[in-house]
Amino acid sequence: MKKIVLFAFAISIIAVSCKKEEKTETPTETQEKVSGLMIVNDSTKVNWTAYKTTEKVAVGGSFTEITLKETKKGNTPEEVLEGVSFSIPVSSLFTNNPDRDYKLKSIFFGALKEKELLSGVLNFRDNKTFLTISINDMVKQIEVASNYSGKKFTLEGKIDLVDFGAENAIEAINTACYDLHKGSDGISKTWSEVALKGSVLFE
Repeated sequence: MKKIVLFAFAISIIAVSCKKEEKTETPTETQEKVSGLMIVNDSTKVNWTAYKTTEKVAVGGSFTEITLKETKKGNTPEEVLEGVSFSIPVSSLFTNNPDRDYKLKSIFFGALKEKELLSGVLNFRDNKTFLTISINDMVKQIEVASNYSGKKFTLEGKIDLVDFGAENAIEAINTACYDLHKGSDGISKTWSEVALKGSVLFE
């Protein structure tokens, strides 16, 4: 009888020890699967809005090629994107208007010192978001609004092309589009202000 009791006790100890081993393995596997955010491939987008006529009519477009470099591992967009550099080929400019695309690429960007590439860096500090942009061989840092919702991180801000010494480029595109940039008052105007919006998806 004692042998039967001891055998049953031994079996119960083995069963309990097996259950404990199963519990310790599962959390470790789960943690490895969900740790960190990753950028969805080809999800980065950059849109811009320029303005014409004295009524400030919006003209929208985008860049279809954006390269991000030096992304990091992290659990928040800020950790992943801190210090990330980006480059945008001017050739990827797109407005769904071939004539406008040609004029912007050849005339506006053609009047700048750097004709082929836009570049910059993204930084975060003191709960604020900063975009450093290089245009016309001039570098400026601007504060932009940022938001993260539904796995989508967005940035929105404005630049003044005068701050980048691009007056000649503005004048050149206004001359080339003189009649197209006339408003009801008969005045042709191209604004130096440009609104920017960028976004990237995470998974």
